[in-house]
Amino acid sequence: MVFLNEMLEAERAGAKALLHISKQAREESAAALAMQVHHDEARWCAMLTRHIKLRGATPSPNVGAFYEKAMAIADLGARISFLNRGQGWVVRKLREMLPRVRDEALHRDLDEMLQSHVTNISLANDLSGNGS
Repeated sequence: MVFLNEMLEAERAGAKALLHISKQAREESAAALAMQVHHDEARWCAMLTRHIKLRGATPSPNVGAFYEKAMAIADLGARISFLNRGQGWVVRKLREMLPRVRDEALHRDLDEMLQSHVTNISLANDLSGNGS
């Protein structure tokens, strides 16, 4: 349950930060991408909450420390880059955990979450011109 709650807190932090970014972005494409990724993060929060409850545990109510760190970055471009690195952290954690997940439904959902994060990283890199 520790892993699922850690992911829940991280996704909640990302969702909250991305909502702020979507409102602050001056470029329509950046605002739209931030809102799209925000919706993905919210979707993963719901999925993680469901799996935690299915296992008879209580979902963490906390927002990950990542949110405060992201919001402390004044420059919007730098904040977006920081959030993209956070997406990369989630990808690494999921890749580490997936081989150990034996529950088929949880494995499928976490794998879908992983693929979504990989796609979102790519989209953000394309938008920022990083391409990496």
